[in-house]
Amino acid sequence: MVIAGVTIDKNYEKKLVAFGVKDSKKLSPKRREELAKEIEKIAKNIVILSVQACKIDSYRAKGINLDKIEAIKMAQIIEMCDGDKTYIDSLEQNSKKFKSLVVSFLKNKKFNLVVENYLDESVPVVSAASIIAKVERDKAIEEIKRKAEFDFGVGYSHDSRTIEFVEKLIKEKKELPLYVRKSWITTKLLQEKSWQRRIKDFIKKIK
Repeated sequence: MVIAGVTIDKNYEKKLVAFGVKDSKKLSPKRREELAKEIEKIAKNIVILSVQACKIDSYRAKGINLDKIEAIKMAQIIEMCDGDKTYIDSLEQNSKKFKSLVVSFLKNKKFNLVVENYLDESVPVVSAASIIAKVERDKAIEEIKRKAEFDFGVGYSHDSRTIEFVEKLIKEKKELPLYVRKSWITTKLLQEKSWQRRIKDFIKKIK
């Protein structure tokens, strides 16, 4: 998990638009890298927080869900950036509820927060933060690929290469590596599928 915050002087907002900054999901990896360099030139502050898979598992074991984990990290970023006005792309459909969650983790409750859905599509500085976060995530994914010596794609459940990689790890290893999130529903489902397959194979052998 990678979360980023970007502080931009209001006078530079038009520059972000001129650069072509927009929702990171609508940009190619190469274009995101190019824009990240431009954003770094004009940003007052850039804060990036990464939460490793094993740390997420630790949070989840304590009953802390992903939204709460991200809210905790967003609160930390807000306090480090210390901007006059903070825009947050809500992770929940109920943006008021998510705003309250973020505020609950802030030491200073007086931050001016604007929390709404899809702000990464409409507010340039939020788009800039999403680009920075995505570039950092892409770097982390490439590093894991080098360690694993396996191209598992983008690391999301919709990617068949990612599914193949996790299935391969479950089959080959008794203990999954720290970079695989064991609390991920996809991992759990694949482990259950593997376990059911082993049970069937065992039953066949004893018949």
